[in-house]
Amino acid sequence: MSETTTTTLPVHTGPAPRIGFVSLGCPKALTDSELILTQLSAEGYQTAKTFDGADLVIVNTCGFIDDAVKESLDTIAEALNANGKVIVTGCLGAKTGESGGNMVREVHPSVLAVTGPHATQEVMDAVHAHLPKPHDPFLDLVPNAFGAAGLKLTPRHYAYLKISEGCNHRCTFCIIPSMRGDLVSRPIGDVLKEAKALFEGGVKELLVISQDTSAYGVDVKYRTGFWDGKPIKTRMLELVQTLGDMAQAHGAWVRLHYVYPYPSVDEVIPLMASGLVLPYLDVPFQHSHPDVLRRMKRPASGERNLERIQRWREMCPQLVIRSTFIAGFPGETEEEFEHVLNFLREAQIDRAGCFAYSPVQGAAANALPGMLPEAVREERRSRFMAVAEEVSVARLRNRLGATMQVLVDSAPALGRKGGTGRSYADAPEIDGVVHLLPPEKMSKTLKVGEFTSARIVDVRGHDLVGVPV
Repeated sequence: MSETTTTTLPVHTGPAPRIGFVSLGCPKALTDSELILTQLSAEGYQTAKTFDGADLVIVNTCGFIDDAVKESLDTIAEALNANGKVIVTGCLGAKTGESGGNMVREVHPSVLAVTGPHATQEVMDAVHAHLPKPHDPFLDLVPNAFGAAGLKLTPRHYAYLKISEGCNHRCTFCIIPSMRGDLVSRPIGDVLKEAKALFEGGVKELLVISQDTSAYGVDVKYRTGFWDGKPIKTRMLELVQTLGDMAQAHGAWVRLHYVYPYPSVDEVIPLMASGLVLPYLDVPFQHSHPDVLRRMKRPASGERNLERIQRWREMCPQLVIRSTFIAGFPGETEEEFEHVLNFLREAQIDRAGCFAYSPVQGAAANALPGMLPEAVREERRSRFMAVAEEVSVARLRNRLGATMQVLVDSAPALGRKGGTGRSYADAPEIDGVVHLLPPEKMSKTLKVGEFTSARIVDVRGHDLVGVPV
């Protein structure tokens, strides 16, 4: 009989070790941070509010565009200067530097460890190596958590639900697949288990995120999973239907993000028209001109997007569409740019953001001919945003006089002096808000995380102004 060797990790016996944590980048990175923090808390680590008050610092980085890379590297430098013991994770951790090695290590060779994105176990291994854990893990002991859903970094009344990781597309301006890999869909039973825990924990708005929500289940050929003892396909339609049923039982919202405009999305629109999920779609169009879309190698038939939007709005007139675009893509002519502006007006995009093209290291688009001067790219972005605001404000004015359901995000003194919230048309942090005036009735109060009805009385930029009723 052979002997078995067991390796026991050292255990911290003094006060609970404290870890500083910084999460940079998009909601998908935020969910990675939540997983790491959940595991840290389960093992008895505490979080520190400052770098110098921590025993160790973890920086979850973003590496998508140059500004994000700079912010991440600067944050790592700040943590090293203030603390000295830093573990780096996230998208920047997967990037190659100019000399061919790891970019983070080239710039900051003194960091303790570097991992790529969605690498919870690798991060925990590094933490264990440099700061022994205080006791054995018992997930039920995690404070301020949502049971099976773990810790959340968002306010308690809304949460992000990541349904997949990675992307199968190879858009020429994007390096996400090189950092996060190909599409890997989470088992539908696991996704629904997390959603159930969040709703039961009081979440009133669930924001579904991924790199490509429409492609959920493609990688596993929509295989059948199980939920609540019943078979269910790993597919966007079935997922959204079940999440909607769950949300209705708890009086909550479901909001869909990063939905590519595939024909299959048509099946989800009736669920929005019926009120099962919010009539809101975050669709990353990026451009409208067929030639630019081909140079971008965008998925789906982009030239038919206007027709698709019109069909969606026929099925669901209250539908709100938000999107992002790139101005000044290599080779973009003035005519192609004007095509985008006309698309904005014709499609009546409710909320639109725009980036001036930035040559990200490793992106195939950098090799395309016709790189435009930075001044031209920025000028086009500015013109785009002017048209986007014009369209958005006109759409908002149609809300005047309407009574809308608003999820309250802020309500000092129980809202007696007013507060802020969001309607179904407003995703947190990226869209507008509803400024709530003091209620007309003295007995009316507002509470964060609860819904109130508000009569819309004014438009203020990208925001609405409402009176609680």
